[in-house]
Amino acid sequence: QVQLAESGGGSVKAGGSLRLACTASEYTDCMAWFRQAPGKEREGVAVLRSADSRTEYVDAVKDRFIISRENGNILYLHMNNLKPDDTAVYYCAGRNGWSCPLDASSYNFWGQGTQVTVSS
Repeated sequence: QVQLAESGGGSVKAGGSLRLACTASEYTDCMAWFRQAPGKEREGVAVLRSADSRTEYVDAVKDRFIISRENGNILYLHMNNLKPDDTAVYYCAGRNGWSCPLDASSYNFWGQGTQVTVSS
């Protein structure tokens, strides 16, 4: 059973930066970040394919967020120029398979989530 643990959430003002970290007991083929705001569905933010480090981002975070794998089994989400709309609980997720969709229903390993709050 793959275990994932997020850290690094917090409160920042708009325009600020945060770095989220996900420590994985082992890496899966696809490692992703999702987020869920109150009253909204869980949304895919970014995904990294382990085999070739290919990445994909949801349009809302392109050019602001970077997903990366560093220091062995740690997945990061570097978040810059944060906006109030980025406020959500952020989850790390993993799945095995060649295809790495940004679709929550495709992932079977999840962390507990970390809160990110961006104030205006």
